Amino acid sequence: MSRATRRPPARGVEWEFEKVTFSREYPRSVVTKLLVERAEHGGWELDRVRIGPDGTRRVILRRKIIRQLRPSFYL
Repeated sequence: MSRATRRPPARGVEWEFEKVTFSREYPRSVVTKLLVERAEHGGWELDRVRIGPDGTRRVILRRKIIRQLRPSFYL
């Protein structure tokens, strides 16, 4: 149902993307609830939504990848 990918850093920010597809059988309210659940518990935000001619919704979610710097006393 979904796949997470990473893109190279751009302007100091690195994003992780996840593609999610919902079939036309899911009502809009159900899709909204599922996306809100991912946003609240996974830290995802909505990047793009495409609705195909057959009614499928292709959603791309994104979240920042936060890199923790290694302290200098470990080097």
